[in-house]
Amino acid sequence: MTDLDELAALRRRDEAVFAALVRRHHHSMLRVARSYVATESVAEEVVQDTWVAVIDGIDRFEGRSRLTTWIYAILINRARSSGSREARWVPTDVMAIAEPSVAPDWFHGHGHDDARHWRRIPTDWRTVPESVLESRETRAVLDQAIAALPPLHRAVITMRDIEGLSASEACDLLGLTEVNQRVVLHRARARLRETLERHVEDQR
Repeated sequence: MTDLDELAALRRRDEAVFAALVRRHHHSMLRVARSYVATESVAEEVVQDTWVAVIDGIDRFEGRSRLTTWIYAILINRARSSGSREARWVPTDVMAIAEPSVAPDWFHGHGHDDARHWRRIPTDWRTVPESVLESRETRAVLDQAIAALPPLHRAVITMRDIEGLSASEACDLLGLTEVNQRVVLHRARARLRETLERHVEDQR
């Protein structure tokens, strides 16, 4: 179903289409809302308020952005109005690049003949069985790793890699510069890769 088909169905108040939309986005929306608010229960309230606003406003949606982008714009506005974490949330460039993209213990240290070379070779994902990568256990590990990311990292990787928003859409919604968005996404992906590397090693 295209965006236009989905929009038309929502305007007809098609309950099945709306339910499918909720199933597809609800969990990711919780992650993003949790980036702004102090508790899971408040995040749930923000997401529920967002879905109500989507229903109430669907006839006024002009289609100038993708439907998903519009929904996330509503979500972030609702989350910001809760206000409990907004003041600490938007990073400066220094904050965005403060942590290394790969853990230092992956490299040999100073004084070693192979200093700054890999101590641990990154996994070639082509050699990992699909049954491992697609298992419920692996998905649970990734879910936990995403939940453990700093709020901004969690929001960016959810929008870019899970919801498929473009870099410019994520920047506009989150109030980030292009450089910050790119750096934060790289850090988040690196953290998840490290977690997945360890999980795959344990499965072998």
